Amino acid sequence: MGLSKTERRERIRKRIRKVSFGTTERPRLSVYRSNKEIYAQIIDDNNGTTLVAASSRDKELNKAKGTKIEIANLVGKAVAEKAKKAGIEAVAFDRGGNLYHGRVKSLAEGAREAGLKF
Repeated sequence: MGLSKTERRERIRKRIRKVSFGTTERPRLSVYRSNKEIYAQIIDDNNGTTLVAASSRDKELNKAKGTKIEIANLVGKAVAEKAKKAGIEAVAFDRGGNLYHGRVKSLAEGAREAGLKF
């Protein structure tokens, strides 16, 4: 019998984390996608700290109307703007075991549009 969907995603997530490691110069942009919400945070793995975070539950984004893909794009732009204020220009993208497709792709494109480099 094959792996369940969550077991498969967990294996992929661990494989990605072996490669993408957030340093002080190039922190990791981690994405978590639930059924209703999407969360993004920029993490420095050397110090184990979250530098910047944004989600669809933030006050300014919670009022936004649109599809989940459009809201994910807004979250990407919000995390990129916060990163610029914190002096972060380049990140390593960690899709968290999700396919680079749909909301995850939309978040990444929104972050790129706002000037973040991966």
